[in-house]
Amino acid sequence: MPPSDIEDALTSASGLLAERRAAEALMAVESVLVRRPGDPLALSLRDEIMAVIVAADPALMALELGAAINSDQPQAQLELGHAYAGLDRPADAERCFKRALELDPESAEPHACLGMIYLAVGIDDGAEHHSRRALALDPGHAVASQTLASILEDRGEAAAARAQLDLAYRRQSLFAQPAPGARLRVLVLATVSAGNVPYRLIMPPALYSRLVWYMEYAHSGDTPGPQLYDLVFNTIGDADLAEPSAAAVARFLKVNGRPLLNDPARVMRTRRDRTPDLLGGLEDVVVPRTVRLEADALRTVGLAQLARRNGFADGVLVRPIGSHGGQGLLRAADAEELAAITPAEGLDHYLTQYVDYRSQGGLFRKYRVLFVDRRPYPYHQAIAQGWLVHHESSGMDDFAERRAEEARFLADPEGALGARGMAAIRRIGLALDLDYCGVDFSVLPDGRLLIFEANATMLAHGEDPAGPFAHKNPYIERIAQAFQALLARRAGLPA
Repeated sequence: MPPSDIEDALTSASGLLAERRAAEALMAVESVLVRRPGDPLALSLRDEIMAVIVAADPALMALELGAAINSDQPQAQLELGHAYAGLDRPADAERCFKRALELDPESAEPHACLGMIYLAVGIDDGAEHHSRRALALDPGHAVASQTLASILEDRGEAAAARAQLDLAYRRQSLFAQPAPGARLRVLVLATVSAGNVPYRLIMPPALYSRLVWYMEYAHSGDTPGPQLYDLVFNTIGDADLAEPSAAAVARFLKVNGRPLLNDPARVMRTRRDRTPDLLGGLEDVVVPRTVRLEADALRTVGLAQLARRNGFADGVLVRPIGSHGGQGLLRAADAEELAAITPAEGLDHYLTQYVDYRSQGGLFRKYRVLFVDRRPYPYHQAIAQGWLVHHESSGMDDFAERRAEEARFLADPEGALGARGMAAIRRIGLALDLDYCGVDFSVLPDGRLLIFEANATMLAHGEDPAGPFAHKNPYIERIAQAFQALLARRAGLPA
């Protein structure tokens, strides 16, 4: 190897190491040492690379070494790309999927994987392009169909999105997501709608092998054998969206012999119009009256008339079923404003009595507590000028004192809510009786808790370590660790 080539190889190895591509860096250094065994720069760099490899996750490193050694095999690149995707390393995943596509340009799989990773980072045009390319090669490809359906749904093309999912899931409803060296194998019962528990944080894909089963399309022949999983996590957490899959879930649970998290019957009790009966009788808990209005009645009778028939006074919230995050939520202060609201066509809606929950300084405060095995964990607090409060849109970024108040709540929830409030939170967790769920609420001036919603679909996600909400991360990690400890207990693993 000429000196210039050796220098280029060592430079390349240093660059690969800087990009966290230690396996490829090692291959480049070894190519130098084959020709110049005693090269001091190569030996020094190899020592540095080996230190990184020894400290790295062994399962990931095995995949990286496999992909480096088998650099001409698309499957090795795909497996490594999926591992990177599970670790939130989208640029590395993209590189692997592109390499797989170069090696096998007529395969649908690399296109589908690129579509998936582009959707995850918000590059919708790239996601749509590669998903459509994958579907041109394999019309029923499940991942490509999921990606394209998400794009169509966001674009308002709900019927086209549903047709795309039907095409994919009728062919296959059970999907394996293996993790090398997994702690446990979890059978995930899911719905194709948006009503699933967001479980990425609490059950990281790098630590748990998952069998994801979309229950609307489940057939008895799809039922996985109990030797394939250690426990079952029912992630169908929105009672409004659980009905299409309820019969299939019930059939499976009759024959399931593994531990189950989030009993579907308990999930169904959390429907918004059922929450007053579930939680309203608890001490120091206020759950506003809520009724569910059927789509046919809304069309034939009208929203305002139905509100009067159900005894609602001024100050009413209107929302379509299955909506979260304030999507489609409207407030009518009086009968005139209510008459001006046009409900979404074809959907049942909820009517909820509005309760003014302004607190000190005229601001609105909303808290979220998550429950793992019925134990409460503070997750966030949002403070805003208006009544429709969500952490992402509250403007907390601009107010250091509001972020400081949130940090105090996370560190000492009883100090923020009072002893009465914290006792009420514990009662709520026991009444919900779910393995994973949450509650959004405020504190009324008299110290009672005003409940907005309580169900299993509460989102938990990590924050940018360098961002304004980095103070949340230690508490979020506690939630993830608590759930992972619960999984281990339920599976019978030693403490």
